Amino acid sequence: MTPRLMLLRAAAVLCALPALVGHAKPAAEEVRIARVETGLSAPVVIKGVAGQKMDLRERMAFHKVPAVSIALIDHGKVQWARAYGTAITPETLFQAASISKSVSAIGALQLVQQGKLSLDAPANDQLAAWKIPDNDFTRATPVTLRMLLNHSAGLTVHGYDGYPQDRPLPSLLQVLDGVPPANSAPVRVDVQPGSLWRYSGGGYSVVQLLMAETAGQPFDRYMQQAVLGPLGMKHSTFDVTLTPAQRTRVATGHASDGTPVAGGWHRYPESAAAGLWTTPTDLAQVVLEVQRAADGASGKVLSHDTAQTMLTRGLGEYGLGLYVEDLGDRTSFAHSGGTTGFRAQLYGYTHSGQGAVIMTNSDNGAALISEILASLSAEYGWPEFKVIEKVAVAGDARNNQQIAGTYQLLGKPALLIAEGERLYLQSALFGAQRLELHAQSSTAFFMTDQNMLLNVQRSGDGPVTGFALVRGANTYMATRSE
Repeated sequence: MTPRLMLLRAAAVLCALPALVGHAKPAAEEVRIARVETGLSAPVVIKGVAGQKMDLRERMAFHKVPAVSIALIDHGKVQWARAYGTAITPETLFQAASISKSVSAIGALQLVQQGKLSLDAPANDQLAAWKIPDNDFTRATPVTLRMLLNHSAGLTVHGYDGYPQDRPLPSLLQVLDGVPPANSAPVRVDVQPGSLWRYSGGGYSVVQLLMAETAGQPFDRYMQQAVLGPLGMKHSTFDVTLTPAQRTRVATGHASDGTPVAGGWHRYPESAAAGLWTTPTDLAQVVLEVQRAADGASGKVLSHDTAQTMLTRGLGEYGLGLYVEDLGDRTSFAHSGGTTGFRAQLYGYTHSGQGAVIMTNSDNGAALISEILASLSAEYGWPEFKVIEKVAVAGDARNNQQIAGTYQLLGKPALLIAEGERLYLQSALFGAQRLELHAQSSTAFFMTDQNMLLNVQRSGDGPVTGFALVRGANTYMATRSE
């Protein structure tokens, strides 16, 4: 890990004093905010080792994240919002990326509440200008809006790369058919609808067309009228062409090596899937709306029944527009997002009135967000994101040399690097930073940056042939290439 002094020097360059939204907070709240700022933690810590809490500004420098903006929800309201980084305020706009899907789902469900769309009728019966191409799969089981919102419609196109500022934008119909200047494949059904959960940004592009046609107006205008306006999201827009005033408040995206994205950001005409520009405070209104409606109070957009439907799992761990987890005394709902140069996370709980929205302007933002969530959880008593303690043994330099080498993991190179008693994993799969491996034995290692285990594979008593990377219930095998 980078030495503390190096982090401090880098932090001094990248990070300015945080901006505070609204009036000064009471002293007790300021103390809590300070504890969050200095209480960041990796998902896993080494038992018995002191000083593993980390400072937000140092971690921004370490991860090469120039700016982060946070809105904290407690007791059913936004308790505080702060932004960290040069020329960044809580009103700075970030790309919400795939969190756009959660907001778009609310807009679609508003049309369902009004009786203008059906969740379970064939989507093609409700489309006009374009229809999902029929094949044997769709003739057996038609695609529905419920399936589209749940990512179980069997549609292709996982996500979108967006378009640099100097490239022409395709129309939505060109996106759906994969016709230039669209840079994505056609959106098509290639498995039985309703048979499996598979994330599909393409499915949300179908939803975008369905909503625009049903509302009789452009998607961004409908969303402003039906969702953003009623929820008081005054800084937010789905308009792919930002106004001059909005452009002055936009964060510049950054690649994993810290360099700015050419032109500042990419544009996403696939608006329902990835096109929302917003702030954490605005997105917090989405969390609060879901909480209010789910808990039985009067929502500004959602009815109680609609919120319950949204938070009911279909296939996968997904409801309609949100990842959902039943925790017994409450339900957690969440969505992450990633576009070129931006990473973001929305999180909320029913019944407790707790949650947060965190937005960053870096491809490395997810790791920092994870560390911030651990600090927020510890300070505000959340049931998730608890830090795990593990026992490490002393590293063995000779054993590490035998393990070091180049491997193939999920089709990409993965390096195991030995530096005396320390061993590291480096792969583009995990961003630019290398991850330190802590020994549990001569063949078993764990990480602190991510909750993963690495088990070395040997051919009998012979040389190392590969390793198994274990993450939750999933195991990924790597083979040695040199």
